[in-house]
Amino acid sequence: MSDRQARFDRWSDSEQEGDEPKFQALNREQAQALAARHPSVSPWRVVAVQAVVGLVLATATWLVTGRQGWAWSLLYGAAAVVVPGALMARGMTSRLSSLAPGVSAVSFMLWQFGKMGISVAMLMLAPKLVPDLSWPALLVALVLCIEVYWLALSWRGRRKR
Repeated sequence: MSDRQARFDRWSDSEQEGDEPKFQALNREQAQALAARHPSVSPWRVVAVQAVVGLVLATATWLVTGRQGWAWSLLYGAAAVVVPGALMARGMTSRLSSLAPGVSAVSFMLWQFGKMGISVAMLMLAPKLVPDLSWPALLVALVLCIEVYWLALSWRGRRKR
């Protein structure tokens, strides 16, 4: 058997006779136990933490350096993450988005495109809206607020006791 055929057979969905099924359907109790072990994180919690990170950065920068331009740039950078994220969270938690799996997938895709478009538009408007704009400060806030998504992955593993 060739190496290519061996790789195909290993990843093939067809089952050999006598093999146990690879996937088993869960009953109601098993599904509830699985959901309890791996809780989901609210998108609103992520958006709220992003907003707090932006506010803390801007406030600390203003208090330490006294530069209002940097503080406004940091706030606007955080807003370029928080505002589109909040709109997407609102859209994804609506009843329409949870009607059917296909509708949910299309809704996610549309809201994601909208989120990207709003973020890009906000960044393009930054020089006109932010007095004494500091691009490095804006980008620092943007990156740090985006990184809150990584923290959300660690929140999933924590259980309330």
